[in-house]
Amino acid sequence: MKHDESENINEEEKKKFEWHAFFFITLILFPVLSIIFIGGYGFAIWMSQLFLFGLPGHG
Repeated sequence: MKHDESENINEEEKKKFEWHAFFFITLILFPVLSIIFIGGYGFAIWMSQLFLFGLPGHG
């Protein structure tokens, strides 16, 4: 009987941990990674225009 109770507690803790991980990923990790990725891409385009291709509209 005691063994079953410990499994229930572990399952409940596991479920709680999974929900916390889900909210962390969706509310913090993905938005931060998208900002970093988009900012890095914009920075790379900006630097390539500055050093390699020239500004847009440059004849």
